[in-house]
Amino acid sequence: MGCDIGAENERPVHPVFVDQFAIGRFAVTNRLYQSFVEATGHQAPIGLNDPRFNHPDQPLISVSWFDATAYCDWLSENTGRLYRLPTEAEWERAARGGLEGKLYAWGDDPPQLQLNYFELWLDRPERVGLRRANGFGLHDISENVHEWCSDWYDGRYYPDSPARNPRGPTTGTRRASRGGSWRHQIKITRVAARSSIPPEFEYSDYGFRCAMSL
Repeated sequence: MGCDIGAENERPVHPVFVDQFAIGRFAVTNRLYQSFVEATGHQAPIGLNDPRFNHPDQPLISVSWFDATAYCDWLSENTGRLYRLPTEAEWERAARGGLEGKLYAWGDDPPQLQLNYFELWLDRPERVGLRRANGFGLHDISENVHEWCSDWYDGRYYPDSPARNPRGPTTGTRRASRGGSWRHQIKITRVAARSSIPPEFEYSDYGFRCAMSL
């Protein structure tokens, strides 16, 4: 995990072992989340009523960390499988797609060289799956929307984090998030880049994907 040329909160680079897990090929879409809203009466995020953001195959946006975990809990109850948000360590493992020590999911080439880079994400997140998957078959994991992680965030966590299955500090005021954003000047984020916001915030470039232990 980490990057020596990244921000201070990405250092030091350190080996991490994570137990086997599964993670969604795509971020949770409006179509999927709508089923949750209709089944539970959970408050719909504002993006579901905005024509810029409510296409069924766009990633869900404007959900808090609490909304994301509520969806995972509902999905678990209805499937009998324990869905949850990924940890930061799991997310970074997944985003790397098997490429160790690279800046991006495809290697070290700058993101502006990626296919259709200047045509996507102009004023909204794109529908999921438009770009090539990474080495693990995951789409849009470093771009489109930030993705909530389960961890509390601490910018000084890495020097003392456990080498096996790190789950972040036990308390905090901000939850960790990963990935790029359609709102950013640079749309695709390095796989080691870390971000965070308070868990109650609902931003138009924040979504999530589900994970589970195996």
